[in-house]
Amino acid sequence: MRPLDPRLLRHASAARRFLAAGAVIGVAHTVVVICGAWLLTRCIVLAVDGRGLTAVSPVIGLLAAAVVARSVLTWLQDLAAARAASEVKRQLRARALDALAAGGPARIAGRHSAHVTTVLTGGLDALDTYFSRYLPQLLLTAIATPLLVAVILWNDPASGVTVILALPLIPVFMVLVGWRTQAAQQEQWLALQRLASGFLDVIGGLATLKIYGREHRQPARLRAITEEYQGRTMGVLRVSFLSGFVLELAASLSVALVAVSIGLRLVDGQLPFATGLFVLLLAPEAFLPLRQVGAQFHAAADGIAAADEVFALLAPAPAPAVAHSRPGVRGNESEGRAEAGVRFEGVRFEGVVVRARVTSEPVTAHVRPGELSVIAGPSGAGKTTLLRALAGFVPFDGRISRNGMPVGQDDTRGWLAWAGQRPQLFSGTVASNVTLGAASVDLPLLQRALALAGIPSIDPARTVGGSASGLSGGQAQRVAVARACYRALANGCDVVALDEPTSALDDEAEAALLRGLRALAQAGRAVIVVSHRPAVLAAADAVVHVGETAARALEAARA
Repeated sequence: MRPLDPRLLRHASAARRFLAAGAVIGVAHTVVVICGAWLLTRCIVLAVDGRGLTAVSPVIGLLAAAVVARSVLTWLQDLAAARAASEVKRQLRARALDALAAGGPARIAGRHSAHVTTVLTGGLDALDTYFSRYLPQLLLTAIATPLLVAVILWNDPASGVTVILALPLIPVFMVLVGWRTQAAQQEQWLALQRLASGFLDVIGGLATLKIYGREHRQPARLRAITEEYQGRTMGVLRVSFLSGFVLELAASLSVALVAVSIGLRLVDGQLPFATGLFVLLLAPEAFLPLRQVGAQFHAAADGIAAADEVFALLAPAPAPAVAHSRPGVRGNESEGRAEAGVRFEGVRFEGVVVRARVTSEPVTAHVRPGELSVIAGPSGAGKTTLLRALAGFVPFDGRISRNGMPVGQDDTRGWLAWAGQRPQLFSGTVASNVTLGAASVDLPLLQRALALAGIPSIDPARTVGGSASGLSGGQAQRVAVARACYRALANGCDVVALDEPTSALDDEAEAALLRGLRALAQAGRAVIVVSHRPAVLAAADAVVHVGETAARALEAARA
């Protein structure tokens, strides 16, 4: 991320408002600094000239007012920065969550869930420092430094030229130090992600580690990652302190050049005392914002890195290539429920190949309404991936169409009810999990959905913990199927897609669920099930074979 990334202004309106307010405050702050330096100069000159307290008192009063005004403006700048940081974090989090919801699993493909969690929580919190310390100084550098240099140049051209020649030294040091700071911060950020991911992996697999007697090794592993993170943090702090020293040294030497020049000309009588003092008071102020930008860069580095990660999440996903699309027909025309008065003709797969799978074979099939269609094939052939392409979770080549209209990856798919291979249940009740996303709960419809899923006797008020705790594997699986059934019934979805819905069920529960799926299909829906279970294949009206060519070639090679 650059010092002021345009993406921040594009994705967070609060950042634009802060820049506008910060610019106004920066101009006022600069005017107050110039007035304060001039008033202080007048006080000293009047005192040197031997003027009494009566003559100096009005100037002292104005100087006190300038000091108060500067303090108030600094407070307003801090207040605006704090509010902007809070609002920007809220807006970025909301946009990132919307992007994750819209993009589905494809949006975070290749990213660890702990990584995304770290970015959206503690990572974005580091933007507080970016807005409170770094960005105000960046604004002052763009506003105050040119104005102060112009005033110095107007009053004393020699000192103005000295300041102009010395100012570029600080950005040069900033760039050199910034590269090192950025590298150290990036290493620290990666160490933090490894720590978060490692901890969540240990917690998630604790039962397996316990069974295999490997739980005692994990504290040492986490300790090593923690110590690595601690070392990276100390490295960032070391670079930060050194960078602060270098920048202070460069600024001090630059101000010293101006002071020596003014002192020599004062001794020779070439420069009036009032002018020399006024310029000498303004010189440190001209260097201060630029010096603070360099000093605060390291403090804002975490926020900058986290914002970069959020912008990566917000970046548009690659659009799927939909072959043989009808001219003038947009992919999103297939969104929403079944169109009123339009007969549902099913879903067609035409040469569909998922890009993420190098070995996947083109799939061509027609899933008809009123039928229970089963996608079958050997393990790893791409059955689940094909269903994910239908749901818009992964980019694909070829064509998926509904009622003859192409389905794009960005469509909202209001016509689709889906349940994945792993039942994603949330803390709450069975009813809240089944009616997830519904504005209100229709109790008769809820009972109907539970009956279709083969669990009519389960209590809708039964509490479900995180990761489906409180339910057996088969019950959790059927609650997820009931959620898809409820969505299909409530929203009029004409396609129901289920991934391995009977893998954890016994024969009796499987038969009950298949009866429910048959009832869904007989109502005119296309029911698509990924499964390799014999009972499901026997109950299917149509079977779509995936990866059979590769399987036959492998068997032939083995033979």
